[in-house]
Amino acid sequence: MRQWSVYVVGIFCIIILWFFPQNEGKRELRQQKEEAGIKEEFLASFSRYANEVPIQVKIKDRTEEEWLLGGTEEEGEPWVSKEGVLYYPVKALESLLHASTSFYPDGKLVIERGNRVIAYEKEKVKWKEEIPYISLEKIARDLQYKISWNRATNRVTLAGQKEQALPSSYDSRKVGRVSPVRDQGRYGTCWAFGALGALESSLLPQENLQFATDHMSLHSGFYLTQEEGGEYNMSIAYLASWKGPVLEADDPYGDGYSPKYLAPVKHLEEAILLPSKDYDAIKRAVFLYGGVETNIFTSMKSASSWSQYYNEETASYYFEGNLKPNHDVIIVGWDDNYPKENFSKTPEGEGAFLCKNSWGTEFGDDGYFYVSYYDSIIGTTNAVYTKAGDVDNFDHIYQTDELGWVGQLGYGKEDAWFANVYTAKGKENLEAVSFYATMPNTTYEVYAVPKFYTEDSLQERIFMAEGSFEQAGYYTVRFEESLPLEQGQRYAVMVKIHTPNATQPIAIEYERDIRTSTFQLSDGEGYFSLYGIDWTRAETKQKANVCLKAFTTDQK
Repeated sequence: MRQWSVYVVGIFCIIILWFFPQNEGKRELRQQKEEAGIKEEFLASFSRYANEVPIQVKIKDRTEEEWLLGGTEEEGEPWVSKEGVLYYPVKALESLLHASTSFYPDGKLVIERGNRVIAYEKEKVKWKEEIPYISLEKIARDLQYKISWNRATNRVTLAGQKEQALPSSYDSRKVGRVSPVRDQGRYGTCWAFGALGALESSLLPQENLQFATDHMSLHSGFYLTQEEGGEYNMSIAYLASWKGPVLEADDPYGDGYSPKYLAPVKHLEEAILLPSKDYDAIKRAVFLYGGVETNIFTSMKSASSWSQYYNEETASYYFEGNLKPNHDVIIVGWDDNYPKENFSKTPEGEGAFLCKNSWGTEFGDDGYFYVSYYDSIIGTTNAVYTKAGDVDNFDHIYQTDELGWVGQLGYGKEDAWFANVYTAKGKENLEAVSFYATMPNTTYEVYAVPKFYTEDSLQERIFMAEGSFEQAGYYTVRFEESLPLEQGQRYAVMVKIHTPNATQPIAIEYERDIRTSTFQLSDGEGYFSLYGIDWTRAETKQKANVCLKAFTTDQK
């Protein structure tokens, strides 16, 4: 009987020992699941809160140390995932960190800041509403910033990075951000090669396109032959009016034939004019956006030419005279330590810009050459094509200024108002306007008049947008909410502009010389005013058109 009892107790103990670990394991698993659920619920709740409060970022090593709202509606706004990861719009990193961002055809993202080049595989990039984002905390770690995120206020501080945002030397060729060198031949088309080469550079490496120089130089709208030279303002006008760019494959250069009515493959939305001899601004533009169209003076005409200012052995150029510029090139890099001894005549100090020419690969270093920082002409006039949208960005353009910014108008003051009246071609939505900032630090307010009958209708305006431009240039301003239009509806767009130190802040188109003799006065109905109360008709009073375009999309 005692032996049987031992057997029973033993079996009971075995059962207990067998069940206990399993029950304990189940308890632990259940506890882990509960904790994970609590964490997941917390993160989900936190992300909802974080996405309702604007995310602000501050760089502590900057002198201003101001809180910046992360991103814009167009660039994309920061957001927090349900896992609690803070994602920042890739495009907004350029202004936040003064970094260069480039997407390659394989989807890889390359971010450059100072001498650091960091590549992220496409899996690291999150896309939301067709806008690319990347983890701000990961970027901060990789760029050696210390990041702190106050989740109560949604403020993020970056600190500890003292490296210069711009490297001491930079070569766009090494990162695939220049298009092939071409040869203008016997024609004076360097201005078109300069503009289109800079535009091509701004799209690289993500988009590799070659644009038709024949089309720009022959169909710019100006009275001009290919033997004559042009200017950057003509390039901007051609692109802004949707005449181009068109593909080189559709209009080959120098074949004696150029079809006029070809559809553009891009719509220029923004072109910035950099201040004269502001080398930091030029470098930053090359680094962030691509090639900068500029000009030099040279007596050379081709790769076989000779000049006392050009050192063929080192492919370097230095001119110290006061003659007018006569040739356009593209700045695609720089070297602050480029030896002054490399020039045929020694300048005051070291340093040079790397420039792309349009005399074929036989010139210089496969078509490239260095121009001294001390050259008297380089960097005096600078255009950078900062944004070219896809052709489906808008369906219709309304304009009266196909020659663009020819002159200026104003009242001897920094403030002015201007407006243009248009008639809707169909059931459309008014989405945006474009105009010029004639000087840096321009601020603006944009209005619309839904129904225009007479000049008095200009008082019935509604607010659409406001903002500022750091540099002079051509800009497109999109509206947060579109304005519906019916077919045949006459409407007006209007701008109140403030341009510090300006006396004539309004850009206008008029017949200034033989090149602008193609100007059309009958195609516009524009107005200008000092205070936005009493208005004057531009075509009647000034024989000019107001540079103010409108853009619409078809109603679905």
